[in-house]
Amino acid sequence: MDERDLLEKRFRELSRKATSGGYYLFSDFLGLGELSVLKFALKSESERTYTLFGGAVGAERVMARFGIEEEIGYSEPFPIISLKIEPKSQKFADKLTHRDFLGSLMNIGIDRSVLGDIVIIDNVGYLFCKNDIADYIISALARVKHTDVSVSVAEELPDGELYRTERRKIQALGERLDAVVAKVFSLSREQSLSYFKKGLVFADGRLIESSSYIPRRGEKISVRGLGRFIYLGYESTSKKGKLNIEVDLYI
Repeated sequence: MDERDLLEKRFRELSRKATSGGYYLFSDFLGLGELSVLKFALKSESERTYTLFGGAVGAERVMARFGIEEEIGYSEPFPIISLKIEPKSQKFADKLTHRDFLGSLMNIGIDRSVLGDIVIIDNVGYLFCKNDIADYIISALARVKHTDVSVSVAEELPDGELYRTERRKIQALGERLDAVVAKVFSLSREQSLSYFKKGLVFADGRLIESSSYIPRRGEKISVRGLGRFIYLGYESTSKKGKLNIEVDLYI
């Protein structure tokens, strides 16, 4: 039994226990690959006994909460807390990247599975993590790259959308996802196809292996290494027969 089979079995077991026991169970934070396995393992309507959340609307890394509220009779919040990681002196701080924050967390022994998204706004990192690891991160994380930082619970997230998008208009010969991905990320068709061949393209957390896949309106498309966007569909056709397609690109 390979790693994927074990993960499928784990998800089915969590679903079964939550349903039969009448209580909620939670997964760790799931990346796109793990989320795709979850959606495959529990793909029928009768098996969809979970909800997903990553700490804020738009989060890419999410937890699964197994259990049906109507059957259990109450709701239980996800065990997620948001932390604010801020340079002690912005004037002397490095320009910090996602890799810098994640690397510093790995260096203090944190496993990726207990960490959700890291969003950087004005050189300040906002981290979603499991409740039970928050105190350790607050006490142990003192430096990111060469910059001294302070870590605290983010009582409020920044004003406006934490996950910001920008409306983009593209033209393509059709709605095939390889063509849309090529236009959104300024790739050649061959470059776009390579991401499908490497298993790097996901739609609402499901692995998309067919480059001819036609996305649905409102579907969130993620391409590892490039970014993600919400597919909004096409509204008109150009004089040359191309489709005028709109997407909301995460920035």
